[in-house]
Amino acid sequence: MPSTDTLTPHRPGVADFYAVNRGGGLFSEALSQRIGAVIALVASRTGAKPTTLTLINLLLGIAVSTVLVLRAQDGTAAITPVYGLLALLGWQLAYALDCADGQLARVTGQGSLAGARIDILCDVASQILLVTALVAIGRPPLWLGALFAGSWMVNLVTSVLATSDKAASMVTSTSLPVRVVKLVRDYGAVIFVAGLVLTIAPALTIWFIAAFTVVNFGFLLASIAFTARTAYRA
Repeated sequence: MPSTDTLTPHRPGVADFYAVNRGGGLFSEALSQRIGAVIALVASRTGAKPTTLTLINLLLGIAVSTVLVLRAQDGTAAITPVYGLLALLGWQLAYALDCADGQLARVTGQGSLAGARIDILCDVASQILLVTALVAIGRPPLWLGALFAGSWMVNLVTSVLATSDKAASMVTSTSLPVRVVKLVRDYGAVIFVAGLVLTIAPALTIWFIAAFTVVNFGFLLASIAFTARTAYRA
């Protein structure tokens, strides 16, 4: 007679969802993906679809960024610590939901091309508004705002390219010092710092914008050089 254990289907736990995370960097793995695993577990127990988490992520991102844009019309001083905390916590929760939808899809076998596409489209939409909020608060010169917006998309494009089977990293070391340096490219860490700046010193937002732009364009140029060399050697 079969044992009870063999007749009882395995119910995935938090560890199962976290085990299929797609990384993102030291910060994202330590916090965002872990919160995402908890959300994915709850979603699996309630029968929620991965796309439901994707759309909640989008709505939350839109809501937080829109509030900040409206407040920014009254100047940087209008971004009080309460609104900074809204950005800090709201953007982090939205990103955790973004982590959770993929985990839920992979563990429960609900992944699909349509699901992957809506995930990317929602990421683009929510990040456009996030950038808009930072520019509205920081009020950089027009040329810097344009460069910042363009460089922000480097993160999104490279994350999509990283899912390719032929993707290659410029720095393959997984040592702790290297991973700490790579925090400048970790989306979870970047929006954490952005939220922290808005909470503590919103007047410094323009400097965050400038630093991020320099880092991302430096990464873009280095990636072009690295990929071109690889292409010539192929």
